[in-house]
Amino acid sequence: MKRCDIKLYRGYANKKELVVFGHVVEKYPSGDHKYTRKGFRYARTIIQLFSIKTIPNLKLILKVGSLVAETVAEEDGYFRFQVPFTEYQDGGWHKYEVTVDEELNGHKYHATRQEEFFIPFESSYGIISDIDDTFLVSHSRRSFKKLFLLLSKNVQARKPFDDVVQHYQLLSFATKVHPLEHTNIFFYVSSSEWNLYDMIVRFAELNGLPKAVLKLKKIKSGLDDFVMTGAGSHGHKLRKIHNVIEFYPQLQFILLGDDSQKDPEIYEQICKQFTKNIRAVYIRQTRTRSKPETTAFLNSIQNLGIDICYFAHSKKAILHSIDNGIVLQTPHHSEKQK
Repeated sequence: MKRCDIKLYRGYANKKELVVFGHVVEKYPSGDHKYTRKGFRYARTIIQLFSIKTIPNLKLILKVGSLVAETVAEEDGYFRFQVPFTEYQDGGWHKYEVTVDEELNGHKYHATRQEEFFIPFESSYGIISDIDDTFLVSHSRRSFKKLFLLLSKNVQARKPFDDVVQHYQLLSFATKVHPLEHTNIFFYVSSSEWNLYDMIVRFAELNGLPKAVLKLKKIKSGLDDFVMTGAGSHGHKLRKIHNVIEFYPQLQFILLGDDSQKDPEIYEQICKQFTKNIRAVYIRQTRTRSKPETTAFLNSIQNLGIDICYFAHSKKAILHSIDNGIVLQTPHHSEKQK
């Protein structure tokens, strides 16, 4: 029996389809404790995550209720199921299971893992948020400083911005009918790689951020790649946000990002394409002064009739969400849904 493991990620579904995804790897570093190690032991954990060996071309079997589907892992071990899914399920989190049981090149592989997927409620919003420098202090503009932070500070030492958790918790209650906890589907989209999935999930849990589906960048499996973590094109963010909004045409979305990289530009393109689907756009100011180009992108979005907020402190964003009826009262723009 050849060593084999499956790393699954949280998935999502609408009334017609289910989307779940993961990687086939030789061995995935296990145990939450590794994210709270200190000093060199923590740095070693991060380096281990970027040294994962993936396994290509294995067949995977998905099971959810009576649904059974198959797919094959790609060259980097990644697999994705997007399959018809018409079994009625209540809104909220539900379990799915993926199994590998195959012989390939004279080796037997076997592994089974379970994870969850989310079905939005009828009155939900979709919340799409960037991660680095939007809710997690990351210094993503400065690659060396970002790398040092990643290696030297464990998830307990990393910090969210002041009041950002309260804002996201409030947004988890935003609804067009009556507030219920965790009715909204959250997507955290980042230019960080899949290698950091567990670290981000653990950070969110420790700090009380809403449970989310993560959309990250192609997995890396070598230390040469590690030095360039989070670098390169941000085109994948545009594609992933586009795919999510297309998948949920009945939902209105709230977009959150920051002005350190390309979020304002990406969000303007999304708002132009899906104007009726966007309820509001929030952009965090990461320097002492606002950026004129960010203000220009946000003015363009506002001209489409979408609420905008450019803020240095999350308190301003919270007040904006309350004043504009996004949380704690019926939204002004609910007619957009008709």
